[in-house]
Amino acid sequence: MKKPVQLLLVLSLGALAACSSTPPAPEWQMNARSSAERASEAWLVGDARIEAAEFSRVRREVASTGRADLVARAELLRCATRVASLVFEPCAAFEALAQDAAPAEQAYARYLQGTAQPADAALLPEAHRGLVGGAAPDAAVASIKDPLSQLVAAGVLLRSGRATPGMIATAVDTASARGWRRALLAWLTVQRDRAQTAGTAEEAARVQRRIDLVAPPPVR
Repeated sequence: MKKPVQLLLVLSLGALAACSSTPPAPEWQMNARSSAERASEAWLVGDARIEAAEFSRVRREVASTGRADLVARAELLRCATRVASLVFEPCAAFEALAQDAAPAEQAYARYLQGTAQPADAALLPEAHRGLVGGAAPDAAVASIKDPLSQLVAAGVLLRSGRATPGMIATAVDTASARGWRRALLAWLTVQRDRAQTAGTAEEAARVQRRIDLVAPPPVR
């Protein structure tokens, strides 16, 4: 995964690419980026052990700068992967650092919690601004090109009660195409539950068959 989430591009950990006219990026930045990519991928596919180990490296590398604002950004990335896979919980590690975070990080934290206000839109990564500004959910999510950013946006909409069947289907397709087992199971479960609530037993059964196919086999 080349780009773990647009957060790393807009609320970046630093200038992670060097060119001939600039000095090479510090080693901590390169190490943090590569570990962040591996941690995000591991979480989305369902490997919590690797995710924890890789994120520990991210945190260690970023903390070597002594900058709480950069550590806060890294914690937001980790929380974003949770939202993408519908694990809705407080972003506690960020909250512990929030007083040293910039307005953009604070706005993104509110966005992940589903509590962003219109005034936050200008501070968010570009792909997410329309969702706070009142854009149609289906079109706004479908227009996001980065897969993880798209799932984050869909998760925020679900968390705030604005998810539509079309948007959920888009999230399912995206997670499926990437082979992100944890995220796919989460979104398929939402799709199945909605079908059951709507009384469409045939559709619910079809989605359940996909869940059974994706779910890891039981340990014997």
